[in-house]
Amino acid sequence: MKTAPLSSKLRDQLVIIDMQERLCGAMDPTALAEVVKNCGILLQAAKLLEIPALHTEQYPQGLGRTLPYLAQWLSAENHVEKICFSCCEESDFSAKLDDTRPQIVLAGTEAHVCILQTALQLQEMSHAVFVVEDAIISRNPANKANALARLRQAGVVVTNTESVVFEWLQVAEGDAFRQIARLIK
Repeated sequence: MKTAPLSSKLRDQLVIIDMQERLCGAMDPTALAEVVKNCGILLQAAKLLEIPALHTEQYPQGLGRTLPYLAQWLSAENHVEKICFSCCEESDFSAKLDDTRPQIVLAGTEAHVCILQTALQLQEMSHAVFVVEDAIISRNPANKANALARLRQAGVVVTNTESVVFEWLQVAEGDAFRQIARLIK
């Protein structure tokens, strides 16, 4: 039986999908607060550990821009506007993926649409895909649960924020560990 790969700071890249003002406004506020917090942890850890991070915006003219809290850790050069649900259907997205990093960590919204379609298509493109369960959201929790079941059935690794950042760290020592440990508390 094949074992799931570990997330790795040398092989990973992070993608934050469609964490936009109007889209997030349609989510349950309590669930959204947790997802935003966890996306922030992932982004800060990625920045600290020099892991590339892309972010997408679905039709920003209608759905707004990325939440300001998250935007502070994102770069304009790694931004992709899209109208397709799967990020992979946007040529700009594929062009910005780092070919030397075959593992993709996904977080954002909505689990049953853009996250699901992107994860499945990335997997078809031979990437190892990690979906961070506590950093994704859908308007309807049942849709998120269905998406997670489909992803697991397809062989996508479903993980959590702490697992990802501690796999990136690998050791409980040094300045990076201390900074990330403070984020998790």
